Amino acid sequence: MEAHLKDLGGRAVLLIYKDGKIMYNHNVNEMSNRQKTVVQMVSKRKGKDPRQFLNDYDENSRISIASCSKWLSAALVMTFIDDGKLKIDDSVGKFLPVMTRYGKGNISIKDCLTHMTGIKTGNLKESRTLITGANSMDQSVMHIATMPMEAIPGTSFHYSSSGLQLAAAVIEKISGKDFKTLFKERIAMPCNMLHTDWGVKPVPLAAGGAISTASDYLKFLVMILNKGNYEGRQVLSVNAVNMMQVDYIKGGKVIAAPHNASDLGYGFGEWIIKDVDGKPADAVTSPGLFGSYPWVDNKRKYAAVLFTFNLKSKGRNELYKSLKQVVDAALPL
Repeated sequence: MEAHLKDLGGRAVLLIYKDGKIMYNHNVNEMSNRQKTVVQMVSKRKGKDPRQFLNDYDENSRISIASCSKWLSAALVMTFIDDGKLKIDDSVGKFLPVMTRYGKGNISIKDCLTHMTGIKTGNLKESRTLITGANSMDQSVMHIATMPMEAIPGTSFHYSSSGLQLAAAVIEKISGKDFKTLFKERIAMPCNMLHTDWGVKPVPLAAGGAISTASDYLKFLVMILNKGNYEGRQVLSVNAVNMMQVDYIKGGKVIAAPHNASDLGYGFGEWIIKDVDGKPADAVTSPGLFGSYPWVDNKRKYAAVLFTFNLKSKGRNELYKSLKQVVDAALPL
């Protein structure tokens, strides 16, 4: 972490959990003047006080976690699968008639969780702006419904925000509750994630809108590591966790994916570092646009999370791999 601090944005927190305890908790903070300037510019653009964005990071610092949110949202959807209120092959048109009206009703929940909706969503920034610009979840769905198609649902992978947003809209329709409330009741409270939420926008971005702390996110990872169990409470079924950790795009066509993810597969809301013949993966992750990197290693039976804020993505995947290799070496089988 110290050797690569500049490339990590000048601030980094790393937590590692194994054998029922946090066995490593370390943070380093040494931002350059250039990095401070970038953070100030971003905060001003968001209408925030720059000073609060320049604080040192520790395990309790709340930061935007971007695509690390996808893992949380997919887990929330899976609680409805566990309850029998939703099936993984259910079509979105069953719950969202506007999708059927625009010829997209046959998209399945599975397609939504794996970025295989077939919807041509443009680039990630475009999708995010479109969705967060909505004043209601129905309006958000309408935006997605009017987008063009580029492939038959379930046949091509296009990393974007639309699928998880549709899944979020579906569970709202099923429950009669808003997404933020559902997350609090079904994931945050059972996992004791008291400092994780989806901000103040009227429509949360299910694929990238969460705000959390390294300490809170690690609790979620511990639940995943323990096959859905957090401190004696079964938040997700073992089957749900296993379903999330299978590579569903193996051998399929990839239309658009992050440039540093070419050697990874994809499950439900999470990247698959390695799986064997359709079985749950050796390790899974869901990195965020701003540099945070959570992962669960099923083979070595540990969970870890790196929290950072860094807009520079070049070489990031190599850093992630290097960090995990160092941790793996310190935690032999």
